[in-house]
Formats: sequence, C-alpha cells, structure tokens
Amino acid sequence: MSERKHIVTWQNSYSVGIRLVDEQHMHLIKLTNRLFSSCLIRKEKTKSVFAATVREAVDYVGYHFSTEEKLMERVNYPEFRRHKQEHLDFVREVFSNVEEYNSGRLFAPLSFVYFLRDWILRHVAVTDKKMGDHLLMMKRTGELQKITLRVKTDESANRVYIK
Repeated sequence: MSERKHIVTWQNSYSVGIRLVDEQHMHLIKLTNRLFSSCLIRKEKTKSVFAATVREAVDYVGYHFSTEEKLMERVNYPEFRRHKQEHLDFVREVFSNVEEYNSGRLFAPLSFVYFLRDWILRHVAVTDKKMGDHLLMMKRTGELQKITLRVKTDESANRVYIK
C-alpha cells in the first residue's frame, strides 16, 4: 500500500472564475501538500522542512490576501470588510500556531496541516466563490470592464487581467 502524498488535490469545482485567484489558490494547495509531506518524512528532517514551508506559506498567504483585497477594493465589492476580516482571523490563528511551534510548546504539525486544508477549502468554496460570482455578474451586466492590477512578485511587475 503506497503512502498518501497529498492531503488535497485541486479540482475544477474549486475555481472562483478568476484566473489569478485560482492560480494562487492552487499554489496554496501545493504548499499545504508540502507541509503534509513534511509530516510524513523522517523525524530529523521533519522540523527543518516543516519550518521552511511554514515560512513560505505565511509569506504567500500575505501576498494572496493582498491580491484579493486590492481586487475587491478596485470594484467596491460590497462584502469587502467581512471578507477581509476572515483573512485577518485566519492570519491571527496561523501566527498563534507558528508561535506555539517556535516556542517549543506541544504542537501537532499534522493537526495544523488539516486546519490549513479545511480553512482554505471552506474559504474558497464559500467566501471566494461569492466574490468570484459577484465579479462575473458585474462583467455580464457591463458594470465591470477590463481591470488591470499591478502585482509585484520579487522585482518584476506583472499585469493581471481579470477575464
């Protein structure tokens, strides 16, 4: 019997209809799977791989949330404050877990990974889907023309078009 390597696999049903956001969600799933895999490797390697991946995930979550929030601001999304509050609550919970991990207190990495997976999928399925549906409705009714966001990644600037 082969060992399970992924805790979650991207499915088209997770799509919110905004390519940039979907690509970022795919990356979050990839990071979650990497954290899961780090929990399954030899004990002496688990800690270093897990710690490095958590750092990367925390940075990427900030980047992703910033992208979504800029997008919502640009279109005056009516549920922006509630959506942003979900982001803030998640970040607080993650930082609390990271603090536990860093302080050496009892920490269950696998439980943390399941928390990440469940939160991401729930947030995507409900809150982000609602945002995507709103933007697609705005596009269908002509309220939304092509929007350009500038997203900085490292030193390069990319133009992001919402189609």
